Amino acid sequence: MRTVVRVTERVVETPSTVTLRFPYPGPAAPGQFVMIWFPGDDELPMSLSYTEGASKGVTIKAMGTTSRNVQELAVGATVGLRGPYGNRFDLSARRVLVVGGGSGAAVLAPAAERAAAQGTRVTVALGATQSAELLFRHRFEEMGARVEVATDDGSEGTKGFVTSVAERLLTAERFDAVWTCGPEIMMQKVAVAAGALGVPVFCSVERHMKCALGLCDACALGPYHVCVDGPVFPAERLLPLAEFGRSHRDPSGRRVPFGAR
Repeated sequence: MRTVVRVTERVVETPSTVTLRFPYPGPAAPGQFVMIWFPGDDELPMSLSYTEGASKGVTIKAMGTTSRNVQELAVGATVGLRGPYGNRFDLSARRVLVVGGGSGAAVLAPAAERAAAQGTRVTVALGATQSAELLFRHRFEEMGARVEVATDDGSEGTKGFVTSVAERLLTAERFDAVWTCGPEIMMQKVAVAAGALGVPVFCSVERHMKCALGLCDACALGPYHVCVDGPVFPAERLLPLAEFGRSHRDPSGRRVPFGAR
């Protein structure tokens, strides 16, 4: 589906993230993404943070010039959309641990919402750099999920990375599946920890996407194209890949180690 929509709602979620809502009546599933564009700027891939009903939404973290320009769109502004693209989370598990780091919570929230609505027990390990950046904490709580948080600076919850919270929950409780989205290094650690306990892990991977059709090779990850083979992958496909959690490709296609400047 390709269309032009008007922004109907703009919500500042955290100091670095903004949600835009818009009418988009086509079907969408948790985990899928759209390509969003407005005149005079680049097209961006954005995971849908709201997938239910006729009003969809995206939650944008300030990363560069284009994402900041999208964040600043006002109610009434027009944007071009195409999609949704990609696969989705499997909602069949009855006990799910959701592990979100930073803006990764935007991808996980609609999956958790739909799962909770059908009776799944949802537990959330939510991480951020500081308390003010904990994205969708209250949304998770309102759907009935148990939420435990971690902040890098210790301003709320466990001080340190959310992986420590996830590992503690995994050893203390039984889960049928883990859903995770956030920095790849975080997802890799979660996948290893859960895999050691025999718990299936599904990772929503973020990579540069230009065409969303599997043609341009910008989002290549080993033998996969994230835009068509993902963005949701079972961890057993990702862990053997040399670049998963170690490197990504910049907009030109050059492989860059995570953390390199």
